[in-house]
Amino acid sequence: MPKPSSEFPLPSISDVDRSLVSLFDECGASLHRYIGSLGVGAPDADDVVQDTFLSLFRHLQQGRPDTNLKGWLFTVAYRLALKHRVRATRRRNSLTTDLASAAEPIDARGTPEEIVQMTERQTKLLLALRALPERDRRCLYFRARGLRYREISALMGMSLGAVSNSLARSIRHLTNVDDASV
Repeated sequence: MPKPSSEFPLPSISDVDRSLVSLFDECGASLHRYIGSLGVGAPDADDVVQDTFLSLFRHLQQGRPDTNLKGWLFTVAYRLALKHRVRATRRRNSLTTDLASAAEPIDARGTPEEIVQMTERQTKLLLALRALPERDRRCLYFRARGLRYREISALMGMSLGAVSNSLARSIRHLTNVDDASV
């Protein structure tokens, strides 16, 4: 094998690159699911994840702090996902909604009555989720994505007790709404 010339040296894998790869392996899938839970479709969630890690790469290359990178990733992903959703909503609003609804397949996973009941239940739960305060909703999303209470606490700037109370309150509210719809 020819020796590489000094004019074009082979790139070496730096510690930053190794930590990024390790962090991607650890958080990539849960970050993707979290972005999806914010209403971003799978192909677009891939782009948001990629943009998030690109931002992290730039962040680390500029010598900025590398503490709580997991929380940093989820915060940046949240912001990028919201920006993406706004752009997607603008594009969607420019299209004719009649064409989109006509192209939707009919759900054949049960009787019409079961489908209506399931849709009503989902609608009630979604409305109940949206009615939660933003802080409680974000805590619930982070917990649903597998973050531990300590990680949520650091990410949200809340005490562990406040995270615990927020999650308990949110779950109790959603359970009450779900029990009332059955």
